Amino acid sequence: MSPKKKRPVVHGVTVLALLAGSAYLTVELRKDEQAKAPKVQAVTDTPKLQGAATGKSGAQTWERLKNPERSVLRDGSGEVLATFTDKARTATLKGPSRTFSEPTNTKTRVVTENWVRLMPEPWRKGAEKEKWFKDWFKEFFGSQEDDIFAMGFQYVQDQPVKKDDEGLAYAGDANFGPLNPNGSSGNDLREELSDFYDYLGISYTFRDGVTAQSETRRARSADCSGFMRLLLGYRARYPLASSDKSGDGLPRTANGMARSDLGANVIPLTSVGPEGRPKSIDLLQPGDLVFFKLDARTKQRLDHMGIYLGHDTEGNMIFLSSREEVNGPTIGDKGGASRLNGNGYYAKTLRSAKRL
Repeated sequence: MSPKKKRPVVHGVTVLALLAGSAYLTVELRKDEQAKAPKVQAVTDTPKLQGAATGKSGAQTWERLKNPERSVLRDGSGEVLATFTDKARTATLKGPSRTFSEPTNTKTRVVTENWVRLMPEPWRKGAEKEKWFKDWFKEFFGSQEDDIFAMGFQYVQDQPVKKDDEGLAYAGDANFGPLNPNGSSGNDLREELSDFYDYLGISYTFRDGVTAQSETRRARSADCSGFMRLLLGYRARYPLASSDKSGDGLPRTANGMARSDLGANVIPLTSVGPEGRPKSIDLLQPGDLVFFKLDARTKQRLDHMGIYLGHDTEGNMIFLSSREEVNGPTIGDKGGASRLNGNGYYAKTLRSAKRL
């Protein structure tokens, strides 16, 4: 289905008005770097399906687990096929192994059999017996249709533009935001406030009746929360709110999402140690939203977010987010490694996690 929207005629590539002086040079330098960079890869390896997808696992069993409350489907050998968390619409399903990488900015490679998809309703105990779930599971378990991870990597550097049947460019290399004329290389280099409709170059009417209009200078741009709204809302069809305080759905900012009642809080804001870090991150599951406190000027407000992918080939816990240092979505190391474990910049500033 198509979201309710009004939009002008969209051409293949929106021409941005370049800022003068250093801004022009910065953009031209990035073009030159992209021309030399290897392409980003999202490769499907040999499928390794078990359970219902192969029909060779024997009886499947359901199990209830706590912290958070969830239902787990296992095959006859006890291997987990799928996980469904109470109050959450995101589900993690076992599927073909894939490798996600971003060679332009990092050597990190995430090899995963986890496919994260959005269910039509939040999970609740016993939902495996309900028709809506049976129909959804039959359609998507074992499916290789793009999931949230595959969609997310369609916006990292060098990814090609994808258009829908009406000619709207809905995917492709995304920016974080326009250059900030008052910023510097070490502080506020790029402006925030670019939402999903800015990336798309459309006007968008939310369910509360508020209509937002894209800004030309923000075309093809989405800040950290704007990227999550583009991915989870516009692409995966999770309802979107017009702001943090208005409308029913995913709030506008990282702080609004973290403090909302949506989904299940895997790492609550209250479960932090003396330095502000979570006491444990072991409960994180691929697909969880992770929230950070980066800027001391924002006091208690959380100001960055991303989506957890799982472990890379070196055992690090990797997340994908839109960042100004790389000017767009990345799992790279520029400005701080995209790792949740260890004592790096983002590991130290992680504050909470939510399973949407």
